[in-house]
Amino acid sequence: MKIVKKRAFARIGLLGNPSDGYFGKTISTTIRNFNAEVVLYEWPELEVILGKQDQCQFNRIEELVEDVQLNGLYGGLRLIKAAIKVFAEYCRKEGIELPEENFSLRYKTNIPRQVGLAGSSAIITAVLKAICEFYQVEIPPQILANLVLETETREIGIAAGLQDRVCQVYDCLVYMDFNKEDFEKQGHGNYEPMDSKLLPGLFLAYQENLSEISGIYHNNLRERWVQGDTAVIRAMERFAEIARQGKEALELGDHERFGELMDENFDLRAGLVRLSPANIQMVETARKVGACAKYAGSGGAVIGLCPDHDLFQKLQQEFAKIGCVVLKPAIH
Repeated sequence: MKIVKKRAFARIGLLGNPSDGYFGKTISTTIRNFNAEVVLYEWPELEVILGKQDQCQFNRIEELVEDVQLNGLYGGLRLIKAAIKVFAEYCRKEGIELPEENFSLRYKTNIPRQVGLAGSSAIITAVLKAICEFYQVEIPPQILANLVLETETREIGIAAGLQDRVCQVYDCLVYMDFNKEDFEKQGHGNYEPMDSKLLPGLFLAYQENLSEISGIYHNNLRERWVQGDTAVIRAMERFAEIARQGKEALELGDHERFGELMDENFDLRAGLVRLSPANIQMVETARKVGACAKYAGSGGAVIGLCPDHDLFQKLQQEFAKIGCVVLKPAIH
C-alpha cells in the first residue's frame, strides 16, 4: 500500500511584513516547534478523515463557542477540500493526466490558532505536497506557493499574501522580493533561500489563552493603497527597504542592526493601522526587559532577538504575567 506523509511548519515573519501583498520584500523562516501533518494512503474512494479541528460533538454550549472562536465554522475540512480542488484544476489546466487512484487523507496540527503563525496555510501546504507525491506530480516551488495562496484567497476568501506560503513551501529561511515588474512578467516573486545559521538567537511569545485574544480591528489598508494613499505607499516602500537592509545585516553578521530593523518594522506598522492593545502589550513587555520585538505575523504572537539565557529567563517571567508562552524557535 502506498503511504505518503508530509509536514509543513509554522512560520515567523522576521522583517518586511506586511509588504508581501504590496510588491514589497520580506524575510521569514519556518520553525520546527509546530507543524501540520498530512498522511495519504491508497483507498477505494477519495476520503477525508475529520480532524480535531472539525469537532461536531460537545459536552456543553460553551465548548462549541470556544471551538468556533478558534477554528471558525468549518475547521480544517474546507482547507483540505479546497486544496484538492485547486490541485485537480491545476493538473487539468497543465494537461497532467492523473492515474485512477484514490486516497484516504488524515491530518493533524499543533500550530496555535489565531496567533499569526500561518496555521491554515501550513495545512494547505502539507496537503498539496502530499498529493503531489502521491500522484508523482512535480510542481515548481514558486508555483506551488501560488497554488497555496489561490486556495486561501480564491476558494475560501481569506485575505492573504504570498510570504507565508513561499516560506512554508521552501521550508527554510527565505528572502522574498515581490517586485511588481518581475511578478507580472513571471507570475511569481524572486525567492532566495538563506543559511539559517546567519540568524541571531530569537524568542517567540504568544497568547496562552487564545480565547482572550481581542481587539482585532478592521482596517482599510488595501483600499487605501489602491486609492494611492501616500502614507500607505511610503510605508510599504519602507517595509521593503527594511527587509533588504535586514538581509544585508544578516550577511554581515550585524545582529544589532537586525534587531533595530525589527523594532522599526513594528513601529512603522503601529503608525499605519490601529493595532490590538493586547498585542501591543506583548511588544512592550519584550522591550521593557531590553529585547526588540515585532509581530510574528498578523498578531497574537511576537518575535524578537534573545542572545542569551538571562534575557530569555526575564522574558519568561514578564510574559507569564500577561498569560503568554515564551519559547526559543527551533529553526532547521
